[in-house]
Formats: sequence, C-alpha cells, structure tokens
Amino acid sequence: MWTKQAKQHTTHLIKELRELQQENGSWLFPFETGVMADAYMILTLRALGAEEEPLIAKLSKRILSLQHKDGTWRHYEDEPQGNLSATIQAYTALLVAGASSKEETHMKRAERFIQQNGGVKKAHFLTKWMLCANGLYPWPRFFYVPMTIMNIPTSFPLNFFSLSTYARIHFVPMMIAANKKFSIPSNHSIYSLYEREGAEEEWNVEDERFIIKDLFFYLKRLRNLPSYMHQAGYKKAESYMISRIEDDGTLYSYATATFFMIYGLLALGYEKNSPLIINAINGLKKLVTTVDGMNHLENSTSTVWDTALLSYSLQESGESYKDPMIKKASFYLLNKQHKKVADWAVHNPHIAPGGWGFSHNNTINPDLDDTSAALRAITAPSVHDTRYLSSWNRGVDWLLSMQNRDGGWAAFEKNVDFQLLTHIPLKNAEDAIIDPSTADLTGRVLQFLGKFAGLTEKHPAVKRAVKWLCNQQERDGSWYGRWGVCYIYGTWAALTGMRAVGVPLDDPHIQKGVLFLKKHQRQDGGWGESCRSSEVKKYVPLSFSTPSQTSWALDALLTCLPKEHVTIKNGVKFLLTPHIHKAKTYPTGIGLPEQFYIRYHSYNYIFPLLALSHYCQA
Repeated sequence: MWTKQAKQHTTHLIKELRELQQENGSWLFPFETGVMADAYMILTLRALGAEEEPLIAKLSKRILSLQHKDGTWRHYEDEPQGNLSATIQAYTALLVAGASSKEETHMKRAERFIQQNGGVKKAHFLTKWMLCANGLYPWPRFFYVPMTIMNIPTSFPLNFFSLSTYARIHFVPMMIAANKKFSIPSNHSIYSLYEREGAEEEWNVEDERFIIKDLFFYLKRLRNLPSYMHQAGYKKAESYMISRIEDDGTLYSYATATFFMIYGLLALGYEKNSPLIINAINGLKKLVTTVDGMNHLENSTSTVWDTALLSYSLQESGESYKDPMIKKASFYLLNKQHKKVADWAVHNPHIAPGGWGFSHNNTINPDLDDTSAALRAITAPSVHDTRYLSSWNRGVDWLLSMQNRDGGWAAFEKNVDFQLLTHIPLKNAEDAIIDPSTADLTGRVLQFLGKFAGLTEKHPAVKRAVKWLCNQQERDGSWYGRWGVCYIYGTWAALTGMRAVGVPLDDPHIQKGVLFLKKHQRQDGGWGESCRSSEVKKYVPLSFSTPSQTSWALDALLTCLPKEHVTIKNGVKFLLTPHIHKAKTYPTGIGLPEQFYIRYHSYNYIFPLLALSHYCQA
C-alpha cells in the first residue's frame, strides 16, 4: 500500500523539480535566516548614505512581519522567549530605516523586552559590534587585539590560521574597526536600551582561569611590539580581506563578512564611494531573494549545495544520468569545482584543489560537505565520461586528504582544532572559533566513500573514521550534528555512513543509534527536534514533526530495519500525509547556535525524495 503511494509522491516531486530547474542546470531555493542580514543591510545602506529607499522599505517590511505579539523577534517559534540580539537588531533597523518610530506600540513592546533582559550589554558581541560601528553604542575603552597576530608564522603553535576559516574572515574586519574605535555618526539614539555607565566593561573578556590568563599574556606581549610591526599587521589584514573578495564584490561570498569588511575598509581610510565598497554593496544586493512574497537578504546562496543534493536524490529515485535534467545539473556542478589553491592549503599543502563550495559565487572556500554531495551527483556520469572522471578523482583525492589527525572530518579545513581557543570567554567560541571533526560531516563523508567510492571499514582512512565516530556517540545512542538540527541529523549521518562502509547491524553502536531514533518517533509517525538542542547540547523534542527530520530518521532506519517494520511504515505514512504549515517552515539548519538558524527551502524536496526512494527500493 505505502510503496505505491510513495512512488506516486516521488513522481510528483520529480515533476515539480523538473519544472523548477534553471536553464544553467541549477536549482534556486531561498537560504532563509532570521532578521540579522536584513537589519545589517539597512544599517549599512544608511551609514553609507546610499539612495536605496525601495530596498530598505522592502527589507523593513519583512522584519516587521516577523515580530511576535509580545514585541520580540525569535529565531524559531518554540524559543523559550524572545531572542535579545535579534530583537535589538530588528528594533534598531526599523528605527534607522524610518519604518517605525519609538512611540509606536510594537516598538515600545520591543524596547521593554530589551530593557527587562539586560539591554544591549547582554547582546551577542556581533550585535554590539554593529551598533558601535554605526555610532549607536560606545566602543569598549580598553579592548584591543594586536593585529601583529596576522604576521605570526604558521609554524608557531598558536597563529592566525589556528582560527577556523569562518572566524578568520569575520575576525579581521571586525578587529580593524574595533581597534581603531571607528564609528559613523548616527542621527538616531538607542540610549534607552542601555545605561552608558559601565558599558565599555562588557567587552572586557579577561578571565581568571589559568589557561586564559596565559592566552591574554601572550596577546599583551604582541601588543608591546614596535609600532611598525602593528602597521605591518594592519597591512596584512587589509591584504587578507582584499585578496578574498569574490568576483561579485562579496567577501568569501558571505553577507555578514561583507558588511564587516565595508566598515573595516572605512576604518582604514577608504572613502564611502571607493570601488571596493560600491562593488561590495552591489554584491550584497544580488543576494536579495523573495521569501513568502517579501524581500530577504540571504547570507549566502545555497545553490551548489541544493543542486548537488537534488541531483543525487533524483538519481537515487531512479532518474538516469542521461536524463536532460540530470545532465544539465552535472554540467553545472562540473564547472563549479574549485581550481584555486586557497586557505585550506595552509594545513594541507601537498594536494591539488578539488573541492566544491556552498554557493554559486564561492570560488575560494570549498567545504567537505559540498564536496561529498557533488561527488555523489557526478559519480554516474564519471563512469562514462573522462571529463567527469577526472573531476571525480580530483575531488576524492582532495576529500580523503582532508581527514583530520583524529580520524574525523571537519567542515572546511584540516586539523583546525586547537582546543585552547574554545576557552576564550566570548559567546559561541566553542561553535565558531575552531573547525573540529563533527559526526555529521564524518558520517556523510563515510556514506559517500562506502556507497560511491567502494571503500569498506578495512580501508585505513575508513577504519580511523569509524573508530572516531564510535567514540563520539552520546550515552543515549545519538550523535550530535553541528550543521543540522541536531541529534536526529547527526545520528542519521553516523548510521548511514557506518552502514555504507560495512559496519554490521549487530554492532552495539548501530543498535544504540537505532534505539535512539525509535524512542523519539512521535505519535504521528514523524520526528521533530527543536533548535534548542544546539543551545543546551541535549535532545529537545518539538511538539510537531518536520518533513526533513522525519526523512533523516527514516533514511537511517531503512539501513538497519526491515521495510515492513512498524517504525518505518509510520514514518512513511507521515511523509505522505499533508502537513501543517509550521512543520514545513521550521528551521532545521544551523549556522551558529542561538544566533543563526536556517530554513532550507530545498530540504522538503531533497530529503523526502531520498527517504521515499530508498523505501521503494528496500
């Protein structure tokens, strides 16, 4: 019964995807986040005096539409209360845009929430930095990070490249502006959101722990170096930014990094109308998309990621690599493989480029998840076409070479896991400062290596990865997924990866993972996990099931349980039942816990198609 309906549903999804494909072979789905990028765009346009009133009005409309009745903004609907940083971002943007005044009821409600929850002092440092750069909040008086860190040789145990790639690209422009106390005078005031007395002390990140005192002693020694060395550090920082600007003017293809770069360049003396800043704004404007009928600035596009996963899931559903739809997608991916030696080579210098990036405009920052996804998608054509075979071989070589010393795989780089840095007393240091091995990345790489590259657990790299995964399993049988929500995501990746390389069903780690998923199936047959799991680092259930999380759980269980198992049947039944709206709009991707969650509009196509196809084939 369910097999027939599953086939009908997959046929319907395939038809929709065929109609949605772009002429160049890609699929364009929104990469939707909260209000931060929209708010920062408004603040930046106003700071530059740009005449962009229609865009500012459209972005303001979306921000206003996301406000809750209590005056707050939230990252996800079951967030225990409003999000302080998001509410400050939205409130300030609406005020600066001229879209709302302080006297309006909804703004007074937001102001009251902000005041009752500690004001700007308690906001995330990314939010405080943006307010300072726009003259809305005082810079900390004594905060200073010596830019001489830029010139420390990479052979030293602690150097600039000890930070993760996403920390580095944001850190450089942020520290330039913060060190120089740069701000653009504002005609607005948010004084009511903070008390000026003691505001500067909130950025004092001194810590009494011995390990942190050593780190700050190290930074203070750098600060006491001669002035010419500091100037050399600023020159190196400027060069670092400029050399990583993509052709569209964005920094590393990220909107947030591009905003910070604009202020960093202004702090270095660039004029507001300089070509670099004008190109950056034009690049940001190209990231504006439409979400639910309103304009939204994507932090980046997800075009390569979506196209690779969609092509892979379509082929898993039975579509041939010769189908025009798949051929166009394959050719698009072939041309998106990176050819430049970039920052990843600092820790892995003896391998040729071969990875893929996340977004359409990303040419210098490949990641392992996109690489394994693209390789899945071009495996079939590589058997018959030497162009694809050459690309596939380069990709596999690069992917294998990026394995960390501990046996796992990280998101962007190799062995960027200096744990000392996670003790820096800044919010999200543990999640953003380094780029360690994660269960979701390691599991997904293993799934590719086992199913598409023919490697088994006897292969040395696979053996080390399986051992690492087993050591990372939580006591309840789950694995934590860093880039998706969250324990369901990590457990799906780990189980499908381990099963693909031949870990047997009776392995205790497999059995514990299966029990975890079975335990958390909801009465409606689906699975639903809260974004809050990423904040408290333990499984937090949702009050409803979501299509993507149900598909992850179902796909994992299909590698471990018979097709007729009641858990499988109930999961399939949920996927074939029309869902309430909120189940499809809940964010199931993570950028930064508590600050940045993602609603991938592609996921309600990709993962149900994948799980239902595997069910039909079981």
